[in-house]
Amino acid sequence: MKKRVLSLLLCTAMTIGTLSGCGKEAGNDEGKATEALGNDAEDEMTEVKIWHDGDENIMQTIADCANEKLAEDNIKVTFEKKSGLTDQLQLYGNDESNGPDMYLYAHDSLGTFAEMGILAPITDVISEDVMADLLPMTVEAGNYKDTQYLMPVYYETLLFMYNKAKWEGDVPETTDELYDYMVAHTDVNAGTYALVNQHSTAYNVAPVINGFGGYIIDKDANPGLNTQETKDAIAYNKKFAALEADGDYNTVTALFNEGQAAAIIGGPWLVSGIKAAGIDLGIKSLADFKLPNGNGLAPYSGVQSIGVLKYAAENKKEAIAKVLETIASPEVGIALANKSNCAPANSKAYDDADVAANEMIMAMKATAETAQPMPNIPQMSVMWGPAEAFLAAVNKSGEDIDTAAETYQQEALDAIADMQ
Repeated sequence: MKKRVLSLLLCTAMTIGTLSGCGKEAGNDEGKATEALGNDAEDEMTEVKIWHDGDENIMQTIADCANEKLAEDNIKVTFEKKSGLTDQLQLYGNDESNGPDMYLYAHDSLGTFAEMGILAPITDVISEDVMADLLPMTVEAGNYKDTQYLMPVYYETLLFMYNKAKWEGDVPETTDELYDYMVAHTDVNAGTYALVNQHSTAYNVAPVINGFGGYIIDKDANPGLNTQETKDAIAYNKKFAALEADGDYNTVTALFNEGQAAAIIGGPWLVSGIKAAGIDLGIKSLADFKLPNGNGLAPYSGVQSIGVLKYAAENKKEAIAKVLETIASPEVGIALANKSNCAPANSKAYDDADVAANEMIMAMKATAETAQPMPNIPQMSVMWGPAEAFLAAVNKSGEDIDTAAETYQQEALDAIADMQ
């Protein structure tokens, strides 16, 4: 659950100016509907209400572009912000009068909503052809138990972010070369670092675990903390951790922004602070770093996606379908990229010259080749604790990896059992 904060911060820190949609001024008061009327005809207007818990300016971008295209169909898209969206949908997911028609939210909540029985498969409303141009990784994120429930809109990944004034020479192509650079350019006693990372946070170590073929939890809710691949990854990560400061979020962020670290593993949520610090930022895709096994680093991805409530699919199917087809278009993706620095799910959006010139967005697109969608099963919510306790035991307390793996694998199994 706590990782969803990263998804909600994606693009928010990067939203540019007040023009956040297709020529409309954005509003950002929480609780107010974000909308743009399709035309002046009120008598037969069909409203499609979408709940969200994200940035109002991003939703305005989608609303403006969608409603401009839907004007002739007498359809109006309205976004409404709901803090604590998971709780809100648990309360109103089956309430046709008070609930939304759709929601736009991080994909990792999908399993919880699907098990509640409030969602219609997205393919009950649109054909798979509508999603043909969407990046495969983002589509995969919306599949739960072999059913496609969500349509992706935009996504995030971790990135290698570096200070061009501090980094010496070319950025390495392999993780072994990166480690050699760290050894040569890190002085722990002086508090200066080549690279900092949240080395005991599972989300930040996932690129190594996944790249080694390990996993935190699989799609069938089996924890993987004691698999040999996961243990090998954590052993490999340990030597990097020794050169990456304490590893908590505030520490590593401050070290980079204050010029004490030349690079950081982070994401778009860091950019506003980096810019405020006056840093000339360089960005490289994690997929471009090859592990000893030849695989690229494979971070988790958070995908902001749209789901359809069952009663809306039954009663507004035609209007819902038109809205989804519109939001899936390259035009909406281009607007999201150019106005809010979001990485669009639509692959054709990257053909736009301005999108193709955006270093951060193109780095995330490259990372999408190796990135894995964050697990969307309900059991993932209890895996962060055991996984991070395992990492801290190894990286901070020097515990034996095999012993710690068995301890925290059992802790994970117990936590999952307690959910039944």
